[in-house]
Amino acid sequence: MKRRLRYGGLRSRLLAAFVLVALVSAATATGLAYRESRTAVLKRAQQAVMADFLEQVGEAAADVDMPPDRRSLIRFAENVSNGLDRGTLVVAHYRDLRVTSDTMADQTRITPELRAAVRAGGRTNFQRVERDGEPYLVVGTAVTFDDGSTSGLEVFTLVSLREEQEDLAGLLDAVREGILVVVLMSAGMALLAALTVLRPVRDLGRATRNLASGDLSTRVGVKGTDELADLAATFNRTADALETTVAELHEQREQARRFVADVSHELRTPLAAMTMVSSVLDEDAPGLPPDTAQAARTISEETARLSRLVGDLIEISRFDAKVIRLNSAETDLGEIVRSTLALRGWTTEVRAELPEGVHAVVDKRRIDLVVANLVGNALRHGAPPVAVVLQSSDEEITIEVTDSGPGLPPEVMPHVFDRFYKADSARTRSDGSGLGMAIALENARLHDGTIEAANRPEGGGAVFTLRLPRQRPEGDRHPGSDR
Repeated sequence: MKRRLRYGGLRSRLLAAFVLVALVSAATATGLAYRESRTAVLKRAQQAVMADFLEQVGEAAADVDMPPDRRSLIRFAENVSNGLDRGTLVVAHYRDLRVTSDTMADQTRITPELRAAVRAGGRTNFQRVERDGEPYLVVGTAVTFDDGSTSGLEVFTLVSLREEQEDLAGLLDAVREGILVVVLMSAGMALLAALTVLRPVRDLGRATRNLASGDLSTRVGVKGTDELADLAATFNRTADALETTVAELHEQREQARRFVADVSHELRTPLAAMTMVSSVLDEDAPGLPPDTAQAARTISEETARLSRLVGDLIEISRFDAKVIRLNSAETDLGEIVRSTLALRGWTTEVRAELPEGVHAVVDKRRIDLVVANLVGNALRHGAPPVAVVLQSSDEEITIEVTDSGPGLPPEVMPHVFDRFYKADSARTRSDGSGLGMAIALENARLHDGTIEAANRPEGGGAVFTLRLPRQRPEGDRHPGSDR
């Protein structure tokens, strides 16, 4: 299966972090390198221009008569310009007299600030300016006499920095291309690191999912000595302990189930004898002394109760062992319910609404047990009237048993179908075995159905609803199907 890079996943976050760090680092390093290179290029050009300019000014100044007239001042500017690179503009000032080496050139590139600095300091000053999108270096100096006094003659030169700008532009392009290469390389390294680092994490995730799904033999490989290796080793130790614990629990459960089943089966024979004896005592009780007769009746009742408990224990152990087999056939459910009520003498105590023609493929004996448990529970713990209502739809069939008692307390509702659960903790004995509702629910599940417990919204009383699907899988319709 093709794995996609998920947005917001650990791998994508790791990739983004690598690329971001690489981008910031490359941008910072190249930015600093570009700034230093730009400063060095401009400084070298500036020093070269200033050195040539001062040399030419010194040579040309020796031939100037002071104070100069316009013609001699023009000749001075031209002499300085001729000694410099072609195209270099030279501007000379003497008090109110201003001339240039090129009469067609514009003098406004020389700022008032630079002129004031040259006039005040009497030393060489420079300034970088831009005109029509092109950079220029303007250098100015004052001509002095041999004794150091100022002559009033100021000279400036304007040199284009286009070549330096083009060099710097080429350097900037190279820097940008270098950043792109660095980002691509960092992305590749991030993917490689993600594959290396996240592979153990993915293995752990897959192993955890397998463990959660019930495969307790799942283990992960331990490679290296880093934190991920420690985590993998810890996972394996935890899985070992869990597998051991679960195996012990399964063994204990199996032993408990076998114990209950064995004890229940072993009790059957003595219980049969006790039941036979108690029946004889019941028949002879009228002719016995009162105390003896009461004892005989008590023995008979307790024997019957113990017999029911053993029968229920055997039944529940068969459910746990998953050896129950259904004997299904198409049956009229209304007829099953009527037979259940009549067999147990509840016809006069229970109001029944049982329409004709509601058929389903069920195990008649087990549906009888479910209805008997629900109705018997309503008669014992509820209050009359008790009603049984059979309804059907295209999807399901329901048998609803209601009573008019106080209903189920909220704390009891989640435990109604628990084994041996008693709503009243002070009541240690009851007529039933404490397994009837659990057995009823198991029988409903055998038919792909369920039982729901609730309270009536009006009038009080508990409501137990058996729900059976209208259509069941084909494999469950044949008599003797394994469940």
